[in-house]
Formats: sequence, structure tokens, C-alpha cells
Amino acid sequence: MATKSKRTTVYFDPALHRALRLKAAETDQSLSDLVNASVRETLAEDSEDLEAFETRAREPNLSFEDVLKDLKRRGKL
Repeated sequence: MATKSKRTTVYFDPALHRALRLKAAETDQSLSDLVNASVRETLAEDSEDLEAFETRAREPNLSFEDVLKDLKRRGKL
């Protein structure tokens, strides 16, 4: 991978975890590789949303308080 991996905790249903472990063993892959591939595949199914995510990623972050102040200022709240 070109970028450094991030670690997270994911809780799986026991039966799903067992199936993942079996699939990993059968395909000589790690659980992480399987999960990453599945997530990539799922995300790729809706490229329109991915484009929106990329566009939104460049937007500035606004605090909740600032959004509320702006809505009140504009008479929306």
C-alpha cells in the first residue's frame, strides 16, 4: 500500500467472523485484506457518491455552533 494503514476495531457477528477466517485461510489472505477489498468493492459500486465525497472533502469544516449561529442569523431557526 502506498499510504500507511490505519488501525481500527470492528466487531463482527461470530458466524461472520468465522466465515471471514475460513475465507482468509482458503485464499491465503489476511482478514484485513479481505475487509479492505470488500469495503473498496462496496464503495466502488456507487461512484457518484464517491465523487460527492471527494468534492465535500475539500469543503471547509464548520463547527455545529457556527452553523446554528448562521441559521439563526438568516432567520432559518
